[in-house]
Amino acid sequence: MEGLKVWRLSSSIARPSNLRQLFGFGASSTPLLRCLSTRAANAAANTRNRRPSTSTSTSDREAVRAIRLKKVEQLRSQGLEPYGYKWDRSHSARELQEIYKDLNDGEELDDESHRVSIAGRIVARRAFGKLAFLTLRDDSGTIQLYCEKERLLNDQFEQLKTLVDIGDILGASGSIKRTEKGELSVKVDSFSILTKSLLPLPDKFHGLTDIDKRYRQRYVDMIANPEVADIFRKRAMIMKEIRRTVESRGFVEVETPVLQGAAGGAEARPFVTYHNSLGRDLYLRIATELHLKRMLVGGFEKVYEIGRIFRNEGISTRHNPEFTTIEMYEAYSDYQTMMDMAEEIVTQCALAVHGKLTIDYQGTEIQLQQPWRRETMHNLVKEVTGIDFTELEGDLKVAKDVVLKAIGDGLDSKDKSSIEACPSLGNLLNEVFEISVEPKLLQPTFVLDYPIEISPLAKPHRRHPGLTERFELFICGRELANAFSELTDPLDQRARLEEQVRQHNKKKAEAVSVTDGTEEQKIKNEESMYEVTLDDDFLTALEYGMPPASGMGLGIDRLVMLLTDSASIRDVIAFPVLKISQ
Repeated sequence: MEGLKVWRLSSSIARPSNLRQLFGFGASSTPLLRCLSTRAANAAANTRNRRPSTSTSTSDREAVRAIRLKKVEQLRSQGLEPYGYKWDRSHSARELQEIYKDLNDGEELDDESHRVSIAGRIVARRAFGKLAFLTLRDDSGTIQLYCEKERLLNDQFEQLKTLVDIGDILGASGSIKRTEKGELSVKVDSFSILTKSLLPLPDKFHGLTDIDKRYRQRYVDMIANPEVADIFRKRAMIMKEIRRTVESRGFVEVETPVLQGAAGGAEARPFVTYHNSLGRDLYLRIATELHLKRMLVGGFEKVYEIGRIFRNEGISTRHNPEFTTIEMYEAYSDYQTMMDMAEEIVTQCALAVHGKLTIDYQGTEIQLQQPWRRETMHNLVKEVTGIDFTELEGDLKVAKDVVLKAIGDGLDSKDKSSIEACPSLGNLLNEVFEISVEPKLLQPTFVLDYPIEISPLAKPHRRHPGLTERFELFICGRELANAFSELTDPLDQRARLEEQVRQHNKKKAEAVSVTDGTEEQKIKNEESMYEVTLDDDFLTALEYGMPPASGMGLGIDRLVMLLTDSASIRDVIAFPVLKISQ
């Protein structure tokens, strides 16, 4: 870009002497604009002794907005519509950069065959006398607009100086040149304001740094930080690759209800709504599992759904109340088949995004080359803690004492309470795994053979009583996928779901009976205050017969986090749920 004076709309109006340039006012500004300039200068004078801020104050924003509203009026008074209908583009910025990449410095192509038309948002502007430079950004990248007063018709150069601001969306047409300093440019013959921006963009140098505001106003975040939009482009690429991978194996995409009569397929607090016409409560789904299994009963053999899931639970860097999963089910297969599928999905997505299988996540090198480690939960717990749960069968109290003796010194009160509250050896094994093992699973690892107590929808292990044919995939200490050899025995399934309901109701009753306790305990008790009901229609479907099958749910948001090196789930969800802004 040319080394001339840059006009940028800063986050606070702190230098009155620069206001004419800041808002694009030239020497020939009209009396109305000069009046507006004076008002803005007065507003700026009131703030000149303040400490500079990286975000635009309310008063400054309103001053800018008032000026720009007057510009809207002036455009209309001149017969120009500040909110256009259409612009015929011949190229994107990236296409022009590619087509003319070999154009020499100082070279100009002014014949008709090199006339182009582009459109996008103005993100920077500079001017010197009868020459102005604007940086235009579209979906593909940026390109410079080279504007000469003599070349523009009528009074368009004055309009450019007085009425165009950073943030406006322009259409421009002209020829191609590369400046002496090597900047590919459109030498503008004519332009049109397609959308007049009323609010100022964040400061060029500071950007939008308020994290909460970045999530709350993602549209501004993407304008100020173009790399943010790249995350969502990569997310789209990942979604496309997931579909391509599973459909290449014969899976059919189906859609199942979001509003359900019973919240099943997982143990989680649901969102409840009321259907006026039906006169009944309905639940936003907490999983797609049970309806996808109904599809298997109906005769489909390979089905999947990419869909939003809703759980009325906590918010953290790993959890959002609504999130996206892919769930898939394949008849006549077991959980070994789903391990292969998980490896295939993740590696193909990594290749699509990075072109390689060694990636970096938050400073840790992750090796995605196949095959990935496959180990049982029992063996991993023994490996990390030294506790062999196969020797602790029978006495839950003794098992808890052994656990606390082995790992208790490094535990906080919350973890110790969780261990004490475990109702069975299977729950205890899982609790120790989550506390001591899970954070250490940085490289891709399939954790196999979960206790039956925590796996109500998984088939009993064919060789190890008390366990199920279930795995979870962990990468970077986070669960990425969960899969089973699916339970198809309708009587066993009914018994397990009824036991799940009994255990939940028992926990709920205990929570109701507690009238005092710590704030943390009250929150935990509140989280148990929801209804869990049997999905009798699902159990009826199983009684018609579901073929042997495996199924898997994979968290797409967490996969996108991994492949875009994003620390928080909010970084990969365009509009995450947030607390109400104060």
